[in-house]
Amino acid sequence: MEHGATGEAGAARTQPDDDRVEALFGLLPDAAARDEIATRFASFAEYLARRFAGRGEPVEDLNQVAMIGLLKAIDRFDDDRGVQFSTYAAATIIGELKRHFRDKGWSLRVPRRLQELAVRVNREMPELTQKLGRSPTIPELADHLAVSTEDIAEAMDAVQAYSTASIDTPAGDDATAPIDSLGGADPSLELLEEWSTIAPAVAELSPRDRRVLYLRFFRGLTQSEIAEDIGVSQMHVSRILTQTLEKLRRAATA
Repeated sequence: MEHGATGEAGAARTQPDDDRVEALFGLLPDAAARDEIATRFASFAEYLARRFAGRGEPVEDLNQVAMIGLLKAIDRFDDDRGVQFSTYAAATIIGELKRHFRDKGWSLRVPRRLQELAVRVNREMPELTQKLGRSPTIPELADHLAVSTEDIAEAMDAVQAYSTASIDTPAGDDATAPIDSLGGADPSLELLEEWSTIAPAVAELSPRDRRVLYLRFFRGLTQSEIAEDIGVSQMHVSRILTQTLEKLRRAATA
C-alpha cells in the first residue's frame, strides 16, 4: 500500500471531502445538492475520461460522456450498501465511456449475441459492484445474468473489438500517434480496483483510522502533517498506519 501512494496521487486529488459528500447525499433529491456533488466530482470524472484518450475521440466528448456517467451514478447511488460513492461512480463512469465507444460501431465481426451480452455486462456491472462492495468475478456475473462463465469471458473479449487502428496512425485533437504516448501500467487504476476490493473492511474502521488512511494515501500527506491534522504525535500516526494496514491485509487475504 505504501508503494502505491505516489502513483495514486493524480486520482486522489480529484476526489472531494467524504464528510461533505455524505451530507449532500442526505439532501437529495434537492437539485442544488445534486449539482454540488456533480461539481465536486467533475475533476474525478474528467480524470477517468482521460484514461480513454488517444482512441480517436476528442477529449471534450469524452469529458461529456464521463459527466453523464457521473450524473447517473449520483441518481442511482444507495449509501445504505456501505460502498464509497467514488468506487460506485468510477464503475458507472467507466461503463458509460465503454458504451460510448461500443456505440461507435464494431470494427471486427462479432456475433450479435455477444454484442448484446457485452451490453448487459456493462449495464449490470455498476449495480453488482455496489451490491457486493467490490468488482464482481466472472462466475458472479454469469450467475447474475443467468449465462455460462464461457459466455461472459467471450463477451468481455468481444468488447475489445469495437475499434481497431494502427498505433502509428495520428488520432485525437493534437494529431499525435498512440505509439508516441504509450506508457506502462497506470498504478492509480490498479489502486482503484484494490480499494474497491477492501471497501467493506475500510468501512469497519474507526473514523479516526479512516481519516488517517485518507490523508496518507489519497491526499498524500506525510506522517508529520497527519499528526498535526488529527492532533497526535507522528509516532502515534505511524502505529495507526501499521495496525490499520495489517487489518486490511488480513481482510484482503481472507
